[in-house]
Amino acid sequence: MSKQVVQLSRVIIRFAGDSGDGMQLTGDQFTSRTAAFGNDLSTLPDFPAEIRAPTGTLPGVSAFQLHFADHDIMTPGDAPNVLVAMNPAALKANIKDLPRGADIIVDTDEFTTRNLTKVGYAQNPLDDGSLDSFAIHRIPLTSLTVEALKASAVSKKDAERAKNMFALGLLSWLYARPTEGTITFLNQKFAKKPDILAANIAAFEAGWSFGETTEDFSVQYEVKPAPMKPGQYRNMSGNLALSYGLIAAAQSAKLPLYLGSYPITPASDILHELSKHKRFGIMTFQAEDEIAGIGAALGASYGGMLGVTTTSGPGVALKSETIGLAVALELPLVIVDVQRGGPSTGLPTKTEQSDLLQAMFGRNGESPVPIIAPRSPGDCFDAAIEAVRIATKYRTPVFLLSDGYLANGSEPWRIPDVGSLPDISVAFASEHNHTNEDGSTEFWPFQRDPDTLARPWAVPGTAGLEHRIGGIEKANGTGNISYDADNHDLMTRLRQGKIDGIDVADLEVEDPTGDAKVLVLGWGSTYGPIGAAARLVRADGIPVAQAHFRHLNPFPANTAEVLRRYDKVIIPEMNLGQLALLVRGRYLVDAISYNQVRGLPFKADELAGVIKGVVGNV
Repeated sequence: MSKQVVQLSRVIIRFAGDSGDGMQLTGDQFTSRTAAFGNDLSTLPDFPAEIRAPTGTLPGVSAFQLHFADHDIMTPGDAPNVLVAMNPAALKANIKDLPRGADIIVDTDEFTTRNLTKVGYAQNPLDDGSLDSFAIHRIPLTSLTVEALKASAVSKKDAERAKNMFALGLLSWLYARPTEGTITFLNQKFAKKPDILAANIAAFEAGWSFGETTEDFSVQYEVKPAPMKPGQYRNMSGNLALSYGLIAAAQSAKLPLYLGSYPITPASDILHELSKHKRFGIMTFQAEDEIAGIGAALGASYGGMLGVTTTSGPGVALKSETIGLAVALELPLVIVDVQRGGPSTGLPTKTEQSDLLQAMFGRNGESPVPIIAPRSPGDCFDAAIEAVRIATKYRTPVFLLSDGYLANGSEPWRIPDVGSLPDISVAFASEHNHTNEDGSTEFWPFQRDPDTLARPWAVPGTAGLEHRIGGIEKANGTGNISYDADNHDLMTRLRQGKIDGIDVADLEVEDPTGDAKVLVLGWGSTYGPIGAAARLVRADGIPVAQAHFRHLNPFPANTAEVLRRYDKVIIPEMNLGQLALLVRGRYLVDAISYNQVRGLPFKADELAGVIKGVVGNV
């Protein structure tokens, strides 16, 4: 039957179910088709921390939120317009986030007395009137899937597992998503399992057909493509972009890349991805622990490779001694910290940006390290290249602070022209660099470049460039062991001066009217929520400025000048005020700290309210 097509400017969908219901796969595929269609998008996967949580329980709920639009967007959205709930646990865990009038699609087959009891429902919420403020679509997804596959060769259990494909087909019809890409994906994924392949395709097509024929959905929605700069795009997650950035940087530096890593959520995907690219000179080592991982990476740097190690907050604590050694050795090393909720094991699958002070100060002695933070999933690519540029140019370990929100989230990413990538090629030491009074020459491993204060990078085995390295203090120039007080003071100040002198881009300010009195200052993944909040505030005719740090050590040279322009500075962070502490201490600005540590990104509407409150008091 013919159904009305309604145009929408944007939609926020959340898929939620048990960790075995395939919600991440469903969300990924819907996102891929949306990216191919040309919408702007932003995603927020939400994983359970329990590896094998009991089926149908609240700790086992897995969710995937997607915000897509016909215009530029900056966040995965504050509240879903549509919730697909595969069981009572998924409904109960997510109902609090839904606005009145939201659509809820539920698998009624899973709303059994047993499943309701598991999550504390005394009565079926589908029948007790508690959901009257929502548009409920009761669909027996499981039994419809089994019926659609009754002629297939798969077991009933395997047929039931295909219900996520039925749901994907239904949502693909409802929002007019292209189907060819999903069929291609299934053919690739299940190429060696023809029965499973046929079942999943049949379930997907059955879901599409159900949407087209059922009376429960009288309207089909369409979200037109968003205007974008010309170019080739792909859907890109933060971890994937960071991996590609490291590969591109290694190619630009003309260095083989060595990753020494120990698996840890949410950084493990970088190890997985880099292990696929041996043809680009990538070597990956899955170490027995965090200490071995970074030790191997630092050894690779000593040997003339680009050493990289990846981890999350607890792993940084274990790596700190070797990071201090890298500071003393003055060798390039990239430390990727994909931050998660802490302390200790904390919230392994939730996001946080609470490792800034650990990256800045979490080592013994005066051991300064540059710190870089990407602001979006796609920006992880450029941030990785910048980290490698600084590490190799200044001969220093560099922290790259991503987080779980960026790592797992995704957005459309414009594939750059390889020719536009910066040339960060490295010149190794090849000859003696010091002439003695008697005219003889020798190699001094700490003879510094006058512009960068970087010492020469001499590959072991280069004739005549034998030199000593180690954690004990070295004499400036010669590199001989030195316990001299004045030399230690000098070396400490040189190492700090090297970091302070790193060339970083100025801090850019977005202040459309030029007369804002309040600046919202952020770093890392708060960029999207802050930007979306600023748009909401400006839409109400209230001027507000926004600036965002990529470089956190050293800060951009114009930071003080920017801060002086505004009467008030607000710093939203997913911690208890770490950047605010640094800004107050360095620039004597009484910054207003706004903080959350809920394991989730800020909501734009909430931040907009905070900004309006501050503007109203200026």
